[in-house]
Amino acid sequence: MPVLPGAEPYHHDGGAVGVLLCHGFTGSPQSLRPWGEHLARAGLTVSLPRLPGHGTTWQEMSRTRWEDWYASLDKALADLRGRCSETFVMGLSLGGCMALRLAEIHGAAVQGVVVVNPSIVNDTPILRLAPALKWVLPSVPGVAGDIKMDGVTELGYARTPVRAAATLPRLWKLVQSDLDKITQPVLVFHSQDDHVVKPASTAFLRARMGDNLEIRELLDSYHVATLDNDATAIFEGSLDFIRSHASVPLTKDL
Repeated sequence: MPVLPGAEPYHHDGGAVGVLLCHGFTGSPQSLRPWGEHLARAGLTVSLPRLPGHGTTWQEMSRTRWEDWYASLDKALADLRGRCSETFVMGLSLGGCMALRLAEIHGAAVQGVVVVNPSIVNDTPILRLAPALKWVLPSVPGVAGDIKMDGVTELGYARTPVRAAATLPRLWKLVQSDLDKITQPVLVFHSQDDHVVKPASTAFLRARMGDNLEIRELLDSYHVATLDNDATAIFEGSLDFIRSHASVPLTKDL
C-alpha cells in the first residue's frame, strides 16, 4: 500500500539519549516531524515510526487494532534501547496514551514521558456502540486537522474507521488501571481549547498520578498542538525535560 507523501517515518541517529515519538490515531508521522527534527538538532537519537494502517487509507487502517499500533512502538523502543544508553517516550493524543503504556510496561527502561493532549478516557459516548456499529457503519467523519494556526494542515484521514476505533476502550482501560506503575517523571502539555480530546483525560491523570506529574497549559493551540502556535513551547519544554532527567549529556551539550 503506497504511503501518502509526507507520512513517511522519520529516524535520526544522534547521541546516547534516544527519544521515541508516537503519533496519534488516524494521523501520521507528519504531525510530529517538526518535533522530531528539533530534538535531532539538539543531538538526540530520534525514532518516529508510522503506525500500521496509518498514512495510507482509512480502509487499510480498518484492518488494524490498537495491539498492532502498540506492537510497532514496542519494537521501535527495543531498537532504540539497543542503540542508546537512555530512552524517553513522547506522544500526541492516542500516541500519548501508548507512550504512557510503554512506561507502564517497561518501567525503568523508560527515563521519562512527555505527552501532548493525551487521550486516555472514553469521552465519546458513541464509542460504546462501536462494537455493534462496526458491522453496519464502516466509517464516521474524521478528527484530524484540529489546528488553530491559519494555513497549517495535518496529514490525517478524513474518515475514521469504526472497526479500528472499537478497539480503543480496551487500551484506555489498561492504561488507566496501571497508572500507578509509572514512577518516571511525566510532563503533560494540555490545550485549553481542544475539539478532539476533552479535559477528562488530563483531569484523570491529575487525579491519579503523584508528584512525578507536571501539567503545562497551552493557551494558543487546538488539539494538534505540535503543529500549532504553541509548538515551540512543546519542543523547547520537552528538550529541557530531557536535559533535566537524563543522566548522560546530549551530544550537542558536550
